[in-house]
Amino acid sequence: MAADSSGLIHGGFIFGLADYAAMLAVNHPNVVLGSAETRFLKPSRIGDVLVATADDTSPEARKRHVLVEVHCGEELVFTGSFTCFVPAQHVLDTA
Repeated sequence: MAADSSGLIHGGFIFGLADYAAMLAVNHPNVVLGSAETRFLKPSRIGDVLVATADDTSPEARKRHVLVEVHCGEELVFTGSFTCFVPAQHVLDTA
């Protein structure tokens, strides 16, 4: 996960954690990510314990808006607004 020799965590791993939290918040087998507007607020280092929380603000719609925060202890290190879609069938189902 290190981006460099100083132990900085590559932002892609933090984004992946946030994306996974958004998918869990929607909690549907067909959910897919449509877009994300994110901000990296503080750097994270190897060994940091990061915790993501996600809130699906539109749980009844096919187009979902999920707000995600990632914390390291009390410090907010990442925020994101994720647009997710819940199609009627799996995106890889060609039938």
